[in-house]
Amino acid sequence: MYQMKTLWGRVSAMGLVFTMCSALASPEGGLEKTTLAYRKVDGHEILADVYRPRGNSECPVIVYIHGGALIMGNREEDLESSAEFPDFDFLEFAEKHGYALVSIDYRLAPETKLPAIISDIEAAFTWLGSDGARRFHLDPNRLIVAGGSAGGYLTLVAGYRVKPRPKALVSLWGYGELNADWFTKPNPFPGYVRPKISKEEAMQQTDGTVISDDSLRKGDGGKIYMYYRQTGLWPQEVSGFSPESLAREIAPYEPVKNVTGDYPPTLMIHGTWDMDVPFEQSLKMAEQFREHGVPYILWPIDRGGHGLGGGDPAQIEDAHKAMQEFMLRYLGR
Repeated sequence: MYQMKTLWGRVSAMGLVFTMCSALASPEGGLEKTTLAYRKVDGHEILADVYRPRGNSECPVIVYIHGGALIMGNREEDLESSAEFPDFDFLEFAEKHGYALVSIDYRLAPETKLPAIISDIEAAFTWLGSDGARRFHLDPNRLIVAGGSAGGYLTLVAGYRVKPRPKALVSLWGYGELNADWFTKPNPFPGYVRPKISKEEAMQQTDGTVISDDSLRKGDGGKIYMYYRQTGLWPQEVSGFSPESLAREIAPYEPVKNVTGDYPPTLMIHGTWDMDVPFEQSLKMAEQFREHGVPYILWPIDRGGHGLGGGDPAQIEDAHKAMQEFMLRYLGR
């Protein structure tokens, strides 16, 4: 069934997407990195890394949002070729084509709850469209958002919640639902069943200090995540909403329920054997894109797991090429 839906998505978007645009790299070469706080909340600074070509020419920009279940990770992860997206280097791509790249931190759960996390994402784009654009000579009208897993979720959230509006989105094994069985029921796959994490063990990993970089957490955020997936408590504990009000209060933060005709063109890459974020999550987003006339591509990787591990290398290489062509289409000069 998914193959029919996937083909429809490819055909509907093909004419819009697969057009290569020329983009000139900086003649001086290299990207200059600047780290700064784009937001300060109750004394806590939330950081971004800005990489841009040398010189003062106005640049298109890729905004990268890291993954980690909204619990783990930081802005330095997954930009270069890594286990998260093997053999693709976002920094190399940006340098080659003369783009700036901005990778952002955001406050992490469970110390910070979902509404505040999303407010960080919104604040990052407000900064990018104003002070950030002026200081770093960025073109907020030529801006793409990309991210994997929870970063893919936040990328999809950016499609309807941030200003300036992105030109396009790249969601890598992301998700559009939060209040759904895959999250609200225990994950049944063997890798999530053992070792069993108790509530006490999970809560020992945090002292409640607000963080936006999990390397600064007291303990292991992975144990917190495993406990939430083993119990089906992730939506409740990450959002801070009560079980009684969860469905109503979390809906504004679910991309699958907020697609309109104004939503940006979107590329989704997802493994069909993903045991963490089901492939069906991208299928459900594709259904909404079709319903609302939003250009999209859904690129499945047969037997690919979360992060595409185990997938056909040739298919992954094709997905890399499709992603590059997609970004060039919407950022090309």
